[in-house]
Amino acid sequence: MLFSNVPGQLEIKNRLRRMADDERIPHALLFLGSEGVGHLTTAVTFAQYIFCINKTNGEPCNTCPACQKINKLAHPDLHFVYPIASSKDVKLSLDVITEFRETFLSKPFMNQQDWFNELNAENKQPTIATEESNNIIKALSYTSYEGGYKIMVIWQPEKMNTAAANKLLKILEEPPDKTIFILVCNSAEQLLTTIISRTQLVKFGLASTDEISAFLQETKGLNAQTAEYCANLSEGNVREALHIAGEQDSNTALLEHFQVFMRTALKFNAFKINPWIDQTATMGREKQKYFLTYSLQLLRECLLLNSGGETLVRARNEELDFLKKFASFVHMGNYELIVEEFNKAYYHVERNANPKILFMDMSLKMNELLNIKKAG
Repeated sequence: MLFSNVPGQLEIKNRLRRMADDERIPHALLFLGSEGVGHLTTAVTFAQYIFCINKTNGEPCNTCPACQKINKLAHPDLHFVYPIASSKDVKLSLDVITEFRETFLSKPFMNQQDWFNELNAENKQPTIATEESNNIIKALSYTSYEGGYKIMVIWQPEKMNTAAANKLLKILEEPPDKTIFILVCNSAEQLLTTIISRTQLVKFGLASTDEISAFLQETKGLNAQTAEYCANLSEGNVREALHIAGEQDSNTALLEHFQVFMRTALKFNAFKINPWIDQTATMGREKQKYFLTYSLQLLRECLLLNSGGETLVRARNEELDFLKKFASFVHMGNYELIVEEFNKAYYHVERNANPKILFMDMSLKMNELLNIKKAG
C-alpha cells in the first residue's frame, strides 16, 4: 500500500506522515468521508507507514517484513472490525477475515455492498454486535507481537449497536498503552457524540476530476479523454470511477439501452416497453444502478446541449450523435423532475424493489415528463 494509491487528499496524507514521523499519533482517529473517497485504504496505508522500518520519501517501503505482512492484511498487530451478517457460524469479524482480506485486496475502495456481495448476504442487515466490542478489548489486552504499536481499524463504526458502541467508548476513554484506534466512518450522525468527542477528526473530501483522471491514466492505462469521462461521471467517488472504467466496453450497450428506453417512453406503448423491462430486470442490481447513474450523466449532457453549453459536454462521439437529436426533450421545464425520478429509482433498486414494477412505473413517469413542452 502507498499513499499515492489514493487520489487527492494531499493535506491529509501530509498530516498523517507528520504524526508518524514525529511520533505524536493520537490514540483515536476518526477518518470521516463519503463512500469511495479512499479513507479505508488510507487507514491501512497509515498503519503500514507506522509499522514500516524503512520509510522512503514519505511512503512505506513496501519491501520490509512489516510492509509485506500489511500488503496481505496479515500483520499480527493490525486488527480489523467491520460489519458482518450474523449467523450461527458467523459471530465476529474474525470469522470472515479471509473473505475480508480477499475483498479489500481486490477492491481497495470497496463499499458495504461489495463486502456483502462477497458474503452472499446482500439482503441481511450489516451489524457490529456487542460480542465484537468484547473481542476488541481482548485483542488489545495482549502485548504487541512485534514490540510496537497495536492498531485497531474499525470500518463503518456507525453500524455498531448501542451496547457495542458504549463498550467501545469505555476503551477509548482508557486505551491500552501504544494502542491506536482508526475509525473509518461514512456517517458521523449515526455515531455516539461521546465517541466522536474522544477521537481526532480527519475529514476526507471528494477527489477532484483532475485527480481521479490522472489516477485512472496511471493505474488503468486509460487515455486522457476516457479517464476524464470516467472521472466526470464518478462525481468524486474513486470506487465509482474504477467501476465505470471497468465498464467502458459495455457502455455502448448501455447507450443503446438508454436510447430504447427514452424512445419507447416518449411515445408510450406497453407492448414495446415490456421487453425492455424484462431485459432490465435480468441485469442484476449493480448493473441496474450503473445504468441509472450512466443515464443521469447523459441527461445532464442533454440539458447542456439544449441550453447552449455544448463546450462543456463530455459525451463520446456515439453518445453525442444521439444526444444532439434527443436533447430538445430535456429542458429546464422537466429536467429536475426527470432527474428526481432516476434518483428515486436508484434508491429503490438499492432497497430491492421489484424491478419490473419499478421500471414500468418509471416508464410511465418518463412518458409524462418528456412530453412537457419547453417554455417559450
